[in-house]
Amino acid sequence: MSFELIKTCAQTGARLGRVHTPHGSFDTPMFMPVGTQATVKGMSPEELTAVGARIILSNTYHLAMRPGEDVVREAGGLHRFMHWDGPILTDSGGFQVFSLKDIRDIREDGVAFRSHIDGSRQFFTPERATDIQNALGADIIMAFDECAPFPSEYEYVRESTDRTTRWAQRCKERHESAGDPGRQSLFGIVQGGVYEDLRERSAEALCRIGFPGYAIGGLSVGEPAADMYRILEHVAPILPADKPRYLMGVGSPDYLIEGVLRGIDLFDCVLPTRMARNGTVMTSRGRVIIRDQKYARDDGPIDAACGCYTCRNFSRAYIRHLIKAGEILGVRLTTIHNLYFLLDLMKRIRQAIIEDDLGGFRERFYAGFRADEGEGGGGGPQKRIW
Repeated sequence: MSFELIKTCAQTGARLGRVHTPHGSFDTPMFMPVGTQATVKGMSPEELTAVGARIILSNTYHLAMRPGEDVVREAGGLHRFMHWDGPILTDSGGFQVFSLKDIRDIREDGVAFRSHIDGSRQFFTPERATDIQNALGADIIMAFDECAPFPSEYEYVRESTDRTTRWAQRCKERHESAGDPGRQSLFGIVQGGVYEDLRERSAEALCRIGFPGYAIGGLSVGEPAADMYRILEHVAPILPADKPRYLMGVGSPDYLIEGVLRGIDLFDCVLPTRMARNGTVMTSRGRVIIRDQKYARDDGPIDAACGCYTCRNFSRAYIRHLIKAGEILGVRLTTIHNLYFLLDLMKRIRQAIIEDDLGGFRERFYAGFRADEGEGGGGGPQKRIW
């Protein structure tokens, strides 16, 4: 993998780049749809390409639990297994393992836990997480880390952050000795909670170890938006300008815009697909809960400003009917729309960077936006609007 920095927005300092991988290149800033279990729920690979997806994310923990990394490797790797010929990023499984807080035990050598599927005893070490990702064969893989919950006491976060750094070193050593560094790129993950000095400590330590890209983890876990933005503003300038920066677990329109403004290149989140399955869609004017009664006779599209397949062909009334009736097509159509909406937003953000007008784009976006369509006050950078 290599990263090409193409342009920096003269108005804001936001970055336009291009990532090159063994399975193709894509422009940044970019949002990555999440395919936790080797599928983006409700979407075929061809549909993902049609909505503008150029890289997708899959999950190490879930694929290790089912069907098992050996099954994927024997099938020819994740790309062949899921019929996706573009780039893939796999997370380390750390977030999922640490979310099992009632059935896991953190140690220096790794984490013992029970599978959420069958209760079997499991043990993830940095080496094990790296081996699984090597077997899956993604283009970009992540170092095993601990995602400290919010809020957490300073001393706990300090110990957790330092352990994450030690684990990152072990991941790199394992990848270089047993993996395929020429085919897969291992990213380090900056931790440190909402404490600026710990974030700086983590970022500088990871830079000394040396990775081809850097992620910022442990944000969007319940902290106020202002804290997230403060940490990004502090951390991003520490990270190498010639390497991609990835903000993990972020996928709302406001967070994407604000992240790009603070120097972030890559994002991922289950938000658009999860919202879609719950009958909620993103629009240029705000969130629409399409299953609500008020849309029962609405013959308009989800979003008149949207050019996706769903908006070009189906009404709000029809989509509401499908969702209320439990028809699979309903959530497929809302999923298509939500993913298109975010990927098109990223495309427009990239164009705004080219035109040195990302600040203006941000103002225009917030001016027409509501937390819910037609309700409440306008959104803004310090107000969580999703």
